[in-house]
Amino acid sequence: MLVLPPVSESVEVNASQSVLAQSTRPLAEAGYYVIPVTLMDEAFRQNGLTQPEDIHGVDLPKLREIFGADAVMYLTVKRYGAKYFVVGSETAVEVHARLLDSRTGTLLWQGQASASSEEGKNNNNNAGIVGLLISAVLQQVMSNVTEQSHSLAGVASHRLVGLGTPAGLIPGPRHPHFGK
Repeated sequence: MLVLPPVSESVEVNASQSVLAQSTRPLAEAGYYVIPVTLMDEAFRQNGLTQPEDIHGVDLPKLREIFGADAVMYLTVKRYGAKYFVVGSETAVEVHARLLDSRTGTLLWQGQASASSEEGKNNNNNAGIVGLLISAVLQQVMSNVTEQSHSLAGVASHRLVGLGTPAGLIPGPRHPHFGK
């Protein structure tokens, strides 16, 4: 499987590379052979293609010829990064994907997933306005210092393609449960 660099609709510069770095592991764990990211990236650079939008425009037969991949995954980053509010912030990542057969162009699978720093939090805070403001400042500082978006990209990627997730892929040919 060839995973192309994601097209980013986010204003964050690191969105595409972060999601790409986090997306291949759950695919490999699901039993798929994934063309190494560095090999794919270097092949495109050697041919003058550095922008994900341009790479997504390469014909499937050409991708199959160059990489020998049976399937090509197209990723789009819809949201990536922190959004700030008056009394808080949320860091979120949302990714959409399409998997196409490289021979026929047939859509094999599509899905979308997201992850947010606000998941599972109890926002019913009884600390008053001062407590809310202090909490908001700390939350904003932590989201800037820790780069939560990258780890959330991993969560979203696992939810997107991981085995055992509602919309995830079926086990690949290198997984013990393949064909069962």
